[in-house]
Amino acid sequence: MVRVVMPWLLFFMYYDYSLNRYFHVGIDDIKKCKMQLVYPGLQNEPVVELADGKPVSLSPLESQAHSPRYAASSQRERESLEVRMREVEAENRALRRQLSLAQGRGPAHRRGNHSRTYSMEEGTGDSENLRAGIVAGNSSECGQQPVVEKCETIHVAIVCAGYNASRDVVTLVKSVLFHRRNPLHFHLIADSIAEQILATLFQTWMVPAVRVDFYNADELKSEVSWIPNKHYSGIYGLMKLVLTKTLPANLERVIVLDTDITFATDIAELWAVFHKFKGQQVLGLVENQSDWYLGNLWKNHRPWPALGRGYNTGVILLLLDKLRKMKWEQMWRLTAERELMGMLSTSLADQDIFNAVIKQNPFLVYQLPCFWNVQLSDHTRSEQCYRDVSDLKVIHWNSPKKLRVKNKHVEFFRNLYLTFLEYDGNLLRRELFGCPSEADVNSRNLQKQLSELDEDDLCYEFRRERFTVHRTHLYFLHYEYEPAADGTDVTLVAQLSMDRLQMLEAICKHWEGPISLALYLSDAEAQQFLRYAQGSEVLMSRRNVGYHIVYKEGQFYPVNLLRNVAMKHISTPYMFLSDIDFLPMYGLYEYLRKSVIQLDLANTKKAMIVPAFETLRYRLSFPKSKAELLSMLDMGTLFTFRYHVWTKGHAPTNFAKWRTATTPYRVEWEADFEPYVVVRQDCPEYDRRFVGFGWNKVAHIMELDAQEYEFIVLPNAYMIHMPHAPSFDITKFRSNKQYRICLKTLKEEFQQDMSRRYGFAALKYLTAENNS
Repeated sequence: MVRVVMPWLLFFMYYDYSLNRYFHVGIDDIKKCKMQLVYPGLQNEPVVELADGKPVSLSPLESQAHSPRYAASSQRERESLEVRMREVEAENRALRRQLSLAQGRGPAHRRGNHSRTYSMEEGTGDSENLRAGIVAGNSSECGQQPVVEKCETIHVAIVCAGYNASRDVVTLVKSVLFHRRNPLHFHLIADSIAEQILATLFQTWMVPAVRVDFYNADELKSEVSWIPNKHYSGIYGLMKLVLTKTLPANLERVIVLDTDITFATDIAELWAVFHKFKGQQVLGLVENQSDWYLGNLWKNHRPWPALGRGYNTGVILLLLDKLRKMKWEQMWRLTAERELMGMLSTSLADQDIFNAVIKQNPFLVYQLPCFWNVQLSDHTRSEQCYRDVSDLKVIHWNSPKKLRVKNKHVEFFRNLYLTFLEYDGNLLRRELFGCPSEADVNSRNLQKQLSELDEDDLCYEFRRERFTVHRTHLYFLHYEYEPAADGTDVTLVAQLSMDRLQMLEAICKHWEGPISLALYLSDAEAQQFLRYAQGSEVLMSRRNVGYHIVYKEGQFYPVNLLRNVAMKHISTPYMFLSDIDFLPMYGLYEYLRKSVIQLDLANTKKAMIVPAFETLRYRLSFPKSKAELLSMLDMGTLFTFRYHVWTKGHAPTNFAKWRTATTPYRVEWEADFEPYVVVRQDCPEYDRRFVGFGWNKVAHIMELDAQEYEFIVLPNAYMIHMPHAPSFDITKFRSNKQYRICLKTLKEEFQQDMSRRYGFAALKYLTAENNS
């Protein structure tokens, strides 16, 4: 360690390479403090030590306000000092070179893979404010900068409830993951809806060094339900008050975030601020950036009590261990009870109560720099923050209007937000090298399965797709449906990609019952779908459609995985296994419910077949009855489905018999049969080895037959396939010989698996295949 004392200088010049600017220490500071500077690249190596032991707050040279002697110097003196400044810089460069050599000759562990620490001085925003000595008056003038160890776990708590908040929190998490270099532990206080959505999302996301725990928000309602709240966040907007009781007793500190937050820096920088808390400081908050608590926004505006402008609770640093010792629960409850006698209700949920407590106990708060919570509310004064700070850390969309808030710089902030909104979340599955983390069950199973595959196999990519875990966001839009009490309810199940989006409105007009859809989209396409759906009166009027996003990964369309996702998330006892290109006949929903009773599906293994037809016309006058459909068949406007290219797929339906049938009739399984069926919810899943085009439905129907399902054709039901351009997968099937070879190989392996599972009864599938 090298220290150089220079008591003869009137001031010391310091050049910050990250900011490209000079800083100086005046003679008064030299007398007062012993200065230690950390140069970029020489971590924890003091280069200069001045006087007697306390670090000094460095102010920019441009301000010219720190040293009176310097301010009074003549032009000649300034020129002389500039010459001396350059000499000092040369000396400092020489010192740095010596230190580099000394560091290179140091012990092996100094050169090895030692734990990296992050200082609050990393990042232009913090270093500028810390050196300028303006961190809200809370920074100690002397003392080492706080650090975060490389593998230290950072704890983050978020209250999340409902479908919209579950979407918002994903963007927040993406922004945190993008910048982070530390393990993360998310503590999610969630209602049952958000827990189902987010548990599945994180389970299928499989991000290394990320742990997620859930806490039942519904069980906490009684803790805060006595507080009247006018804020749009509702009762969940009060739950940050009870985190000391909710979170584990051994958790000492946590960063608490609103769901409408976007990070623009490593969250470790914020975690490091905990080390700056002193005395009884237990809350880290940014000052509110509007005049709300000043009470002058409109006539007779009467806010809750607050210290000055008050504090915004979108970003909170909580020292949980100290809060518990201070009896925080009792403190906020007594304050809320007293204030509610006059205020009657809160306007800004938990924020009002936090501010009322701080008003009485200002020693509790450590004021964070404004850039840790740049608030874009309707009456924001945040421009005064980012006008002065070049490195914003956290953007907070704390207006009900969110991205539509009025702000002259809103485009800049919106683009930052959209970057993470549409960012491919799969790219965030990166390891934190040097930080050991225990892989979850999904990750271990995936690695084991993939290790058993032969990468030299020409069909390796097909086989690999079967084990790929696709990130899945259930119920992307609001869903609300209670199945019919008579136990006959049926959900239409289908899957689609972006190029079939135009079919949704038509299907909703033809089918009034519940629908479960799996959509295969990229992150950017998911946002396009959201905008499309929100702009559609037809789709927004339906609350009984469950949209489940399965995010794109790999080179194949995982058709059977999508079907399984849609099947798994239905709430009715029966499901109609359809495809997105088909329009069901008007009234099919009610007809199927009656057929369920007629054929006693509840107590028998039956698969009710809905006969499939097709048209080659993009404009079709949809038949309103069976008689009208038969007429269109005779006229050549309609055809039995795939009659021209794949007759075997639907020939066993026996369309000739269907023309005159008035009662349901049974048909036998035949090779390559792939009808569209209505089955019980407990029917087997689709086989995931079949991806893209070919055999995905055939294999499923074969499995139903092996499990002794009866195939019953409904005499007065029909569906019509609408024309569209060939899919990318069928094009690959037709043009790629290796694709067809691999599909044939997978078919043979599936049949062998069937023989192993079902024994002698499965031999007929091998025979039928050989004869077809």
